[in-house]
Amino acid sequence: MTRLTGKILVVDDDSAICLVIAEALKRQGHIVRTVGSIAERKEALPVFAPDVLITDVMLPDGDGLDDVAAIIAQEPDLKVIILSAQNTLNTAVRATGQGAFEYLPKPFDLNELSRAVTEAISVRASSHAPRSDGEGSGEDLPLIGRSPQMQEVYRTIARVVSNDLNILVLGESGTGKELVAEAIHSLGPRRARPFVAINMAAIPRELIESELFGYEKGAFTGAMQRSAGKFEQAEGGTLFLDEIGDMPMDAQTRLLRVLQSGEITTVGGTRPVRVNVRIIAATNQDLTNLTAEGRFREDLFYRLNVVPIRLPPLRERAGDVPLLARHFLDQAALGGLPRKSLSDGAAALLELYDWPGNVRELQNLMKRLTVLTRDQEIQVQHLRQVLTFAESLADPSGIGVVELREAARRWAREQLAVGGDMSASELHDRLLGVIEPVLLGETLAAMDGNQIRAAATLGMNRNTLRKKLTHYDIDPAMPLRER
Repeated sequence: MTRLTGKILVVDDDSAICLVIAEALKRQGHIVRTVGSIAERKEALPVFAPDVLITDVMLPDGDGLDDVAAIIAQEPDLKVIILSAQNTLNTAVRATGQGAFEYLPKPFDLNELSRAVTEAISVRASSHAPRSDGEGSGEDLPLIGRSPQMQEVYRTIARVVSNDLNILVLGESGTGKELVAEAIHSLGPRRARPFVAINMAAIPRELIESELFGYEKGAFTGAMQRSAGKFEQAEGGTLFLDEIGDMPMDAQTRLLRVLQSGEITTVGGTRPVRVNVRIIAATNQDLTNLTAEGRFREDLFYRLNVVPIRLPPLRERAGDVPLLARHFLDQAALGGLPRKSLSDGAAALLELYDWPGNVRELQNLMKRLTVLTRDQEIQVQHLRQVLTFAESLADPSGIGVVELREAARRWAREQLAVGGDMSASELHDRLLGVIEPVLLGETLAAMDGNQIRAAATLGMNRNTLRKKLTHYDIDPAMPLRER
């Protein structure tokens, strides 16, 4: 199959990034031109006439997103791919709202960028315009994280905010499923209307239908007057059905009819009521298994699962933990509690925890530390008083994992300060060159020079160990203290 190629204009003030992108795309047969500012972009666009524009957001002479919508209005066939180190949900939504074909956070994957370029050119060639309705928002939203997993969540949200497709948010308890629903609502065209949430697991089974659909006066004992249900309360807005996997089968049947017809009938009522709501459901259960077991309607599952969004557990995005922790400390201060900061060591320790309660557990811990910690800065010792797992992180020598990570970070900062334009790979090689020979030597010494046992301990085969010993000029027969 012949690969589609085109003309690509890359806009980034980092010449190294421009070079890497240009070389990768040229190898695929594309014609590539690079510029470093908005002014240069404006000059190049009419002359170069690219098929795809790849642009950074933060440029020396302004915001690279500001005039993207105007560019697309003038050149509707032009596909725009946004790159940004501002890896927030707002940036993703704003990029989509400006009509961008794709948004990729920095640091980006070259394969992902290459895929996006190929798709953009393919769409252009087939004259299928990407969805570009929806508005950006400058409001701060509670979803926080710069990990690749959260970037994927942001991109999905950005693509669905402007339509009424049903959304199914999947994730463990405490991952922030309701926050996703609130974000979709607050960024979309229904944001001026109500956002109504109902937790299926928190309502007695016999009351779920009256809670959802409302009831008429006299429908049951105690029904003294007509009461609107959640569907009517959410009219024109969004209804969030949390823990949908706990919904009884008879209520599932009624919900399916509402989704099919757009009408509800109150408990005790006879006339259908037309409703206009967007449905976002969420669960921490595996609905596929529930369907197979006959505990969840298959047809309802397919109705709800039009666009699935999986929220990763906090243990899968440990790098986001310090960012979240500091955010929760700021939140606590805004709520009237003392303002606290988090040391780098404490932040590193938090990254090592599994967080079975996910973001909710982290939030509660930050509140507790805000109250219990007398010092202004939360240190490692404060965490070790409240997190039992932390005690196990100290090795017999008294040097803990946290302290080791802190030392590595300080070393990395120092190397970057003196190394100038040193790349991440160069920094990695330099750090490895410092640590690996010591690790190899210590392991060999502990194994009395037995290379087979040392290789097994280090999780490598014997030939790999021998190559590394040769590379670092380590004599396995020499006692460690003489090396």
